[in-house]
Amino acid sequence: MFADPPAPRPKGRTEAPPVSATGPLETPQRAWEFNPDYQRLVEAWEAVRPHLDTLRGALDKAYALAKSPQTWDAPVGDRYARDIREWRARLDAYRHSVLSAISDEAADTPRWVQTTANAPHAFPS
Repeated sequence: MFADPPAPRPKGRTEAPPVSATGPLETPQRAWEFNPDYQRLVEAWEAVRPHLDTLRGALDKAYALAKSPQTWDAPVGDRYARDIREWRARLDAYRHSVLSAISDEAADTPRWVQTTANAPHAFPS
């Protein structure tokens, strides 16, 4: 079984941009916003993970039933249990690849980006 990679962190309630929008008036002032691309990765993680957990739970339940002597008292039960173990291994690999892809993309995506919207200006226009 694989361990889940680190999840992208959602924006905290009191989290502030990395730098304030101050500087000399000759340079254009920039405001910061939480990166919408990073937010989409957070949402993708939160959408995918419960479905993967549900699938794992369903396979675990089926595996427990297949291994139970009350369910199967024949060699065919071992074959079904072996098949379900293989499905669980495939699901674990799939889960790891999907969550790793999201995590890797989040690691390469800045949490905050500069924007000119709502930036302070020296002279209103």
